Amino acid sequence: MFVSFFLELRQAKVPASLREFLTLLEGMRAGVARFDIEEFYFLSRTAMVKDERHLDRFDRVFGHCFNGIETPADVQAELPEEWLRKLGERFLTEEEKQMVEALGGWEKLLETLRQRLEEQKGRHQGGKKWIGTLGTSPFGAHGYNPEGIRIGRQDGEKGGNRTAVKVWDKREFRNLDDTVELGTRNIKLALRRLRQFAREGAEMELDLPGTIRLTAHNAGWLDLQMVPERHNAVKLLLFLDIGGSMDDHIRVCEELFSAARGEFKHVEHFYFHNCLYDTVWKDARRRHVEQLDVMEVLRTYDAGHKVVLVGDASMSPYEIDKEGGSVERWNDESGRVWMQRLLAAYPKAVWLNPVPERYWGSTHSIGMMRELMENRMFPLTLDGIDRGMRELTR
Repeated sequence: MFVSFFLELRQAKVPASLREFLTLLEGMRAGVARFDIEEFYFLSRTAMVKDERHLDRFDRVFGHCFNGIETPADVQAELPEEWLRKLGERFLTEEEKQMVEALGGWEKLLETLRQRLEEQKGRHQGGKKWIGTLGTSPFGAHGYNPEGIRIGRQDGEKGGNRTAVKVWDKREFRNLDDTVELGTRNIKLALRRLRQFAREGAEMELDLPGTIRLTAHNAGWLDLQMVPERHNAVKLLLFLDIGGSMDDHIRVCEELFSAARGEFKHVEHFYFHNCLYDTVWKDARRRHVEQLDVMEVLRTYDAGHKVVLVGDASMSPYEIDKEGGSVERWNDESGRVWMQRLLAAYPKAVWLNPVPERYWGSTHSIGMMRELMENRMFPLTLDGIDRGMRELTR
């Protein structure tokens, strides 16, 4: 386990040396961190990370390698066999899934939840009615239901069937890393098409050296020389979906984010989750306390800005069409309304989707979002980015 941890740190570009790894093992042998995952976290971070710029990468690797490991209350106690079994998810066959019926609509789901909250007195596991874990109830965590409200999953826990239409847990998202360089060169080349078009249509500025030279040659007769503006005139608003199913696409989104930062002089980014509503945020770690009103964004940035939305558009249809449909909170107006406002303010807009294009037809919400975007949705591939930039230059 420790060797794979060390190798994954190296793969994530955390410059940990063999000497530092041996220091960690010496600390473990000396009993610096015994049977306590938090103590081991601080010991390994102290031994392996020498630059605070790498803390975020270390945390991601640590979470991946040691996810699910907890400190036992009594290290001398014998762990029951059932504790050692994986209870995080319940796997059902496709035939069993077909037998699990949804409650039949948004209003019915919320009304039934109100009744359950009033009636339920204790914890339940493995059933099909009460709020609990496992099982096929539409309320709870780690089970399966084609439409449900997820309640009780701890922050950072993975797994599940991702069929919840609302999530009543506090979830923490992280910012995208705009320094990623792995595949950004080709992405930059695809984005550059938009820059080249902007220069061709840019406003003219005075070429002072050329004007002086030609005026002198003309015996003092003023000969103004104009050239296109040399700076990058593209003004870009980048809206990035983070969290939930987008965790599967972090790498490619970071490459796009990094490339956009490097290619465009005027770029502003905003985060959202699943669908655009009345607020967005700039820092995912402080999204609960520092949110921006979308109406303020529309007032601040003029219609000359081009908009690129990035997201898998994979969500419950209620999140797009219903008031209160947001998976995390109550929204007074539907996501469709806010998307229409954004597109009315910025006619030059495209959506980049990291889900392979061949799978779009199997997700109803992707079709709904494509319709809202008037088919200006493109796959988050080099060809898709190129097609998207061509669309923005029309």
